[in-house]
Amino acid sequence: MTQTAQAEGRIVCEREGPVARLVIDNPDRRNAIDLAMWRQAMALLDQLAHDDAVRVLVVAGRGETAFASGADISKFERERNTAEEVARYHEASAGAYRRLKGFPKPAVASIGGFCIGGGLALALCCDIRICAEGSRFAVPAARLGLGYDIEGQRNLTEAVGAAVAADLLFSARQVDAAEALALGLVNRVVPAAERAAIVADYAAVIAANAPMTIALAKACKLALTPSVRPDEELRLQEMVTACYASADYKEGRLAFKEKRAPVFSGR
Repeated sequence: MTQTAQAEGRIVCEREGPVARLVIDNPDRRNAIDLAMWRQAMALLDQLAHDDAVRVLVVAGRGETAFASGADISKFERERNTAEEVARYHEASAGAYRRLKGFPKPAVASIGGFCIGGGLALALCCDIRICAEGSRFAVPAARLGLGYDIEGQRNLTEAVGAAVAADLLFSARQVDAAEALALGLVNRVVPAAERAAIVADYAAVIAANAPMTIALAKACKLALTPSVRPDEELRLQEMVTACYASADYKEGRLAFKEKRAPVFSGR
């Protein structure tokens, strides 16, 4: 395997023939993603989307502890504190999600360990999700007082249905690999020691198939995905913005920092 590009912020692109791997490389923080990493992910996805030699994209986290544990909460004070910072962060993270969801070739999430919050949102932008036994999934936004991205909620609902999405969003509970499979969050659960090899073999199978047929299948998948009306999206985005401007968002960050349960006021 040859490494063709490495983003300074630890988003790494690796290549093996027609298969590209986008690796979230921050294992010391359970592959948490910060602002610089989102921006680098956008740039790499743009490059790979226009590379005719790439037939399949695999998205993975470095190591076995986590696919991605979501946003790097330790950097919220300097990256998502003011309204301007929240908007700048959202532009980068949403840009990465949008590029991955609209990637013109098949995208496979290879999940090991924690797949939480923004990490789960990233996995849900992939066409196929294969996880290791022992993986854990959650959307903890309600425990932090933040506004979970509209597209992320839509992708979650598409994967598991409205009722299950509501359960995961309302409760912020974690589910294990077996439940994730039953709910439709993932396509397959495999032994942890075999995950990398199984995903590599699966990606090779896709890469060997007819590119024009695969391109048509991906284009149809994207075209048949329902969209949010512009007026409704504006209203929802205002609600997202209100979450980040709230006292509860400050309380959620403080409680996380102090390692205690948050006390929310609804303001």
